[in-house]
Amino acid sequence: MPELNLNRRAQALVRQLVAAKENLGIEVTTLPEGSLLVDAGINVPGSLEAGRLLAEICLGGLGRVELVPLSFGDFWLPGVQVTVQQPALACIASQYAGWALKGEGFFALASGPARALAAKEEVFQTLGYRERHPVGVLVLETRNIPPGPVIRKVAKDCGIEPEHLFLLVAPTASLAGSVQIAARVVETGLHKLMELGYDLALVTAAFGTCPLAPIAVSDLEAMGRTNDGVLYGGRCFYTVADPGEEIVRLLPRVPSLASRDYGTPFLKLLERYGDFYRIDPLLFSPAEVIINNTATGKVHRAGRVNPELLKESLLGVAGD
Repeated sequence: MPELNLNRRAQALVRQLVAAKENLGIEVTTLPEGSLLVDAGINVPGSLEAGRLLAEICLGGLGRVELVPLSFGDFWLPGVQVTVQQPALACIASQYAGWALKGEGFFALASGPARALAAKEEVFQTLGYRERHPVGVLVLETRNIPPGPVIRKVAKDCGIEPEHLFLLVAPTASLAGSVQIAARVVETGLHKLMELGYDLALVTAAFGTCPLAPIAVSDLEAMGRTNDGVLYGGRCFYTVADPGEEIVRLLPRVPSLASRDYGTPFLKLLERYGDFYRIDPLLFSPAEVIINNTATGKVHRAGRVNPELLKESLLGVAGD
């Protein structure tokens, strides 16, 4: 794949975010290691707009995220609308939260284009993609500031100096966190396709919508709500150039309803299994997927949204 310099694109968006910090409810500081830290929800309120920009930074500047109202029959929710160029690079090489950062009692999953500098994950071998750039941008879903040893190791893995590392943080239970997680709806479908063995180079464009999870009182409860927004309310549209129509065989397995764990609120699944990694991996995908195969002109659809479960999880309204 050609190098599109995702870190350079994201760096420009970070500057935009920092320039508007007074309006966005964020705090910008320089850590002792010299790294720039943007707090979008730990010690500050953050904002929906900060979350929107955070989501576009996660996409490495190859996507547009907008806030929109979404209708689900007899009720509506605020949501995100995501339009992506170069879906494999934007979503898998950048947005996917696939890099586990840990040490000194700290843990966070990192997303953003600096992952492509370190290229520690197997997905980069699958994509055949890696970047070289003097500045790296990472987005962390966490309630803690990463400690010095973790920052220095991340910088070393990226091949950059710590003062050239940009870290943007927001907890799950925050305005910005809720937006940037909902904006992963397109990425979840692409990641499922990749796990099923589909060649993501065939995916030429992507579009998706997902309801925003109302802010919860704890990150654990917020994890349940944000996942339910994608699993039961996420809709995605992909264009593929697939002359052999391989997508037809795989499509029934892409939506969340293909999972044995479908139909149960995510927080209840966590309580049932006691371990995130025991939940069926096939669950993590949008509720509904539409494929337009430009090689054949055909349109294929699988899955459906689940308004009743959205009501229960996101609005606290019990089903009939």
